[in-house]
Amino acid sequence: MLDKLQALADRYDKLSELLCDPDVTGDPKRLREYSKEQSDLQETYEAYNEYKTVCAQLDEAKALQNEKLDDDMKEMVKLEIEELAVRKEELEERIKVLMLPKDPNDDKNVIVEIRGAAGGDEAALFAADLYRMYTKFADTQGWKTNILEASLNDLGGFKEVIFMISGKGAYSKLKFESGAHRVQRIPTTESGGRIHTSTSTVAVLPEAEEIEVEIKESDIRVDTFCSSGAGGQSVNTTKSAVRVTHIPTGIVATCQDGKSQNSNKEMALQVLRARIYDKFMQEEMEKMGAERKSKVGTGDRSERIRTYNYPQSRVTDHRIGLTLHRLDAVLNGDLEEIISALTIASQTDQLDKGESA
Repeated sequence: MLDKLQALADRYDKLSELLCDPDVTGDPKRLREYSKEQSDLQETYEAYNEYKTVCAQLDEAKALQNEKLDDDMKEMVKLEIEELAVRKEELEERIKVLMLPKDPNDDKNVIVEIRGAAGGDEAALFAADLYRMYTKFADTQGWKTNILEASLNDLGGFKEVIFMISGKGAYSKLKFESGAHRVQRIPTTESGGRIHTSTSTVAVLPEAEEIEVEIKESDIRVDTFCSSGAGGQSVNTTKSAVRVTHIPTGIVATCQDGKSQNSNKEMALQVLRARIYDKFMQEEMEKMGAERKSKVGTGDRSERIRTYNYPQSRVTDHRIGLTLHRLDAVLNGDLEEIISALTIASQTDQLDKGESA
């Protein structure tokens, strides 16, 4: 591992030189590529430098033990060795995680699709709660959100909502949110005060660039129609809404919330690219086999991953057995503890597989 770390450090230093080279600073494309590469290496580079410093200090302290010292100095050196040994171990564990293969999609923007599933109107209302939860979380991260498509029911819930979250690392933090989310509560439409269980599904797709998913004009069919509001009624008489069908895969994307037919087509193509890219990703995961998938996964869209229990103010993530008794905070966007726990579980799973390989 040390050889790999030194090679990484050498590359980081070389990039520092290149970023000062006039030929590079005058070439926006190369400048952007080298800046991103160095940024990706920075955390590991800094951890490795600290690790080398701690190792050198530890060697010096151990050598000092062999010299004639008074009792107070011996105690000081002993304490320093203990502290440095602990820090060295912490850095080794951190570097192991940093050296894990990085998901190439981690820095991408995401397209989130939320749909009311089992439970009718209550599922649609819960879908709206989930949409609000993710947009609130996005606000805490300094990310931007933009609705691409929405279908409301008469109570103001979402039968379906598709939106983009733009910001560095959006996919890395939200990729484990895909799956079925279950809510247990007394619906506003329930007069008898009985607790109902409903579900909404969430799919988090990494935004796909045109270079990653090429869509030929000959492979798509574009249909236009009038935009509709809650309950399906038409809200205008111009055919500004767009439905794009990718003929080879049968994948469809619709958008009607843009300002014009052209903007709706562009947004629909954006969603279409993400869905095609996700289809290829899912197929690759199937080829890998279940034994190589993370226990946290980005897995099956129909898998029940989390329960939101209102009477107990409880949120439980079933994949890692995490339970929090602060439902209101979570639904207001405080997802950091859950996301961190899922990330650590995934990293631990990768480390375990690496050690057993």
